[in-house]
Amino acid sequence: MNQHSFLNSDIKNNQLCGFNQNNSCDQCEQLEDGNQSMVEEGYLRSCALKLAQQGNYTKAIALLSHLIDHSPENAVDYNNRGLIYFQSGDKQKAICDYNKALDLNSKLASAYNNRANYYAACGQLTAALADYEQAIDLNPHHVRAWINRSITLRDLGEYAEAIEDLEIAMLFGQLKGHIWAERGRTYHLWGDWNCAIADYRRALAELPALNDQDASSYRLRLQIENWLNELLFF
Repeated sequence: MNQHSFLNSDIKNNQLCGFNQNNSCDQCEQLEDGNQSMVEEGYLRSCALKLAQQGNYTKAIALLSHLIDHSPENAVDYNNRGLIYFQSGDKQKAICDYNKALDLNSKLASAYNNRANYYAACGQLTAALADYEQAIDLNPHHVRAWINRSITLRDLGEYAEAIEDLEIAMLFGQLKGHIWAERGRTYHLWGDWNCAIADYRRALAELPALNDQDASSYRLRLQIENWLNELLFF
């Protein structure tokens, strides 16, 4: 199987909170002083997102666990915590939270996408495809599920079907850099090197500059450059 990186669903807030990504999470510290009631749930979810982006998984999980303790029927919080468990490498706790989220809300498309990522990471590609398809059925605009299903189809050697999924994903106008990167990789493995090189270059042009991008985009750019070098310097 080829090495790849699946796209998780974003952490979601289920209420408006007016969070600014550049704000500090000073208010989160109030939890340690016993002032939990002063912090709105939406703000806590936003703090969990920011902490996860910073790699502070332990505290992000603690915030979401606090929310779950107070609202144990909220499927979104289980899905979010499962995503952070998965990112931190604790796959067993992640799958437990995804399953709980889907028990609470069987129509939560992002939980199907995230659970599919777990199955794919464990090599259970048939189960992964079933969950990606469920996510797409529930939300046909779920771009990440289209991309992830394409990656899984590619791992199964279904290159034409993988390309079709990526072309559908492109119609929604989101994550174009990721889509071109994965389409380039699919053409690369399929043996169409000219198309692969063209898509790798499109992806690099679409992604943010090296000094203005998040960690995932930075890793993707480095991966694309490695793939491109495989072809240009073969």
